[in-house]
This record gives sequence, structure tokens and C-alpha cells, in this order.
Amino acid sequence: MSSEIPVKQIDPSSDPSDKNNKSGNVELYASRKKIYVKEVKGFFQRIRNVSLLALMGMYFAFVWFTLDGQPLIHFDLPAREFHLYGMTFYPKDFFLLSGMLIIAAFGLFFITTLFGRVWCGYTCPQTVWTFIFMWVEERIEGSRNKRMKLDKAPRSAEKIFKKSAKHAVWLLIALATGLTFVGYFYPIRELLADVFTLQANGWAYFWVGFFTVATYLNAGWMREQVCLYMCPYARFQSVMFDPNTRVVSYDPNRGEPRGGRKKEVDPAEVGLGDCIDCGQCVQVCPTGIDIRDGLQYECIGCALCIDACDEIMDKMNYPRGLIRYTTENELEGKPSKLLRPRTFGYGAVLSLMIAATIFIIATRVPAQLDVLRDRGALYSFNGEGRIENSYTLKISNMSEVPQTFSLSVSGMEDIRILTETSVTVESGENRSLPTVVDVPPESIEESNTEILFRAHSETDPSLTLETESRFVGPTD
Repeated sequence: MSSEIPVKQIDPSSDPSDKNNKSGNVELYASRKKIYVKEVKGFFQRIRNVSLLALMGMYFAFVWFTLDGQPLIHFDLPAREFHLYGMTFYPKDFFLLSGMLIIAAFGLFFITTLFGRVWCGYTCPQTVWTFIFMWVEERIEGSRNKRMKLDKAPRSAEKIFKKSAKHAVWLLIALATGLTFVGYFYPIRELLADVFTLQANGWAYFWVGFFTVATYLNAGWMREQVCLYMCPYARFQSVMFDPNTRVVSYDPNRGEPRGGRKKEVDPAEVGLGDCIDCGQCVQVCPTGIDIRDGLQYECIGCALCIDACDEIMDKMNYPRGLIRYTTENELEGKPSKLLRPRTFGYGAVLSLMIAATIFIIATRVPAQLDVLRDRGALYSFNGEGRIENSYTLKISNMSEVPQTFSLSVSGMEDIRILTETSVTVESGENRSLPTVVDVPPESIEESNTEILFRAHSETDPSLTLETESRFVGPTD
């Protein structure tokens, strides 16, 4: 028996409509072949256009919005603050970030279990930017056939002009993407002014350049290679699939045997299925696969093949749906279940995490009071014969506006604060306030008594901070 294992791989860039390609055998490490994606219109493409415009609009617009003088979304790394929709988060709120990541993960699992890779097909940034770049390419260089002819044509003024124009627009989009991304960390108005007057720091130029180049390469040159080889999601997605997962599928029971025929010919009379083997489903696929070969990890669920096939079915006066979103069970004539243990499990965890995160954020106090007792001296007597203890009050203002707090203390008879009892803390400020508290000797019943410091906001009457501490004194 030979120790060599024969390997056969379907070339994702091959076109099954090419009748000269019979073998289907390619080198295991063959270099990438450029995929020429044909533009198609249809129901799912309209959905993607709406999704694309909404996502791009939010990405490029939100960086400009402000709320109470603060950017709507701003990662302030030097100050270690994250501003989000009028709220400010600090490193100690890291657990909220963990919760949001868990929500994102289980949300992806939940959607994937139900509908396959719809995230990849409609909302993934790689898909969004790639489709934008392909749209630009289509507008400048023309249709699929024109682009193929242009690439094969010898160098000419027209070819140089079109290629230069395409890459110039790509670079402008990539530059806008890079500037916008950095603008979420560096206020966008200051960033643009500093960058174009050459006054920005080196790191700003580096990151703008990095994300510009990354966007240009990923969406313009690498495209499907990112989905096929760099993205781990493509590799483990099948773990979340089951026979009830609704994915883009070809119906072989209806389509086979495939073959060409005239429009007026009844396929049943010539022993053919509804598939006319036109290859349109492959020509519109951004990853270059043939959906008729069955479920493949390269499929991103974009449904362009559905729109292309439906268009052909309309022309042939056949029912739509030869390629459609369906389940393995439905293709086999079995009932399909939307709700099942896996979806219940993912849905339950997702719902609990969303509820917990909303509750934590809704009940989150926008300020914090910490009290540190001076352990260098237990107590002392002042000129009035009263017993003093020293403390350091630390007040953190995590709201978006300055807060003025009135300070008080309770827990012992005739206890009072000798130092200032009103303090203003700016937004994002951590204020340390040395504080001295005293009581008359007759109020001392124990050597160590619990007391309560209170900071009441005069700016927001509903905000009151309370922290316990200890008062130490003599018992004799």
C-alpha cells in the first residue's frame, strides 16, 4: 500500500462554466488566482446595501458626534478613560468589557446556529469594505468581462488611467478609514488639524498609516484570502451547524441533472433538472466557490448566488429558490426546527448576559467615595480637648459634568468634620481630600467605633455616596 495520500482540492477561483477545465485538480499550494466578481442585483443585495450604508454611516459619523462637550465614543488611552454615549468607564470597569465580549461571542454563536454565516455576509468589516472596493472597481473598470479584458490587454493610456484612478480612490477610502479609526482614540477635529499641519505626534501618523495600508491591502488585494485563511471563524463555524441551521444551499433534487437547454424546452422531457449550468452562481461569488458542490467553509453566506440564480429562473420561467436559504432537513424532505436545545442554550446565556450588563450599567453610580484612615497616629487631642482622627477622602467623579459634594459624618454623638465640608470634583477627576474628624471624650464608648462618611452631590440631588470607616480613641 502506498504511503502517499492523494489530495484533491477544488480550486475556489475556478469557473465551472469553463468547459476546458475538466480535472479539478490543482497544486496544494497554488498561488492565488484573481476572482472577477460579477455584479448582481436582487433582494439580498438590496438588504446588504442597506446594511452596508448603515454600518459605514455609523462608522464615519459617530466619530464626529459630541454629547455635553465629550465625543460620543472616545477611547482616551492617556487618561485611561472610555467615553460611550454620555458615560465614562475606567479600568476598574473592565469586567463590563468582558461582559460585552461574552455577549458578542454568544450573539454570534446564536445567530450562526440559526442562520449560518450571515454575520460574514452582511456585517463583517472585511465584507463591508471589500464590497465598497468592488463597487468602485465596477464603476471605474466596468463589468466582469471588461475587467478581465482590461487585465489581459497590453499597457495603454486607458489601462494606466483606469488602474490609477481605481487605486487612487481605494487609497482615499483607506485613508478616510484610517483617520476615522484613529479619531476614536484622538479627537477627530484635533487629529485632522494636527495631521494636515504636520503637528501630530509620530504615533498618530504611524497608526493612521497602518490602518490605511491594512484597509487598502485587505479590501483591495487580499479580499477572499482574509476569509479563507486568516479568519478563524471560517474554520470552526461547522461546530455550530446542525441539520436545522438555515444556510445558503443548492437543491440537487430539483436542479439535477443539470444542463443547457432552450427556454421553451420542458426540462422533464429531456431528462434535466432546473439548473441550466450557466455558472452565474460562481461568477457572482466573492470567494469563487460553486455552491452546487455543497456546503463549504469558504461560503460566507452573502446570498449573491441566490440573487443570480433567481434572475436566471425568472428568465427561464422556472420557480425561484433553486439556490436558497434552507436547512439540510428541508432539502431531505424532513421538518426543520427553529427552537432546539442548542439555540435555547445560546439564547439563555445571551439573554442573561444582556440583562446583567444592562442592570449593572443602569445601577452604576457615576462617582465613588473611598476613605483611608491615617494609620500613622491612632488619635490625638486638640486644643478643645476633643479627640481627633485623620483620614484621606478620595472622591472619583465618573460622570460627564463637575460635581460639588457636601461632606458629613455620623455614627457617634457630636461627631464633626473640622476640615472643609464642600468640595468640587471635575469630570474624570480623582480628588484626594485630607480630613480631620473629632468627638468629645464622653462620646467614646469603645476604642474602635464604626462611623459613616457621606458625600451628597449638590449638582445631582439623587447622588449620595456612603463609605464606612473606624474611629479610634481611648476608653479610660
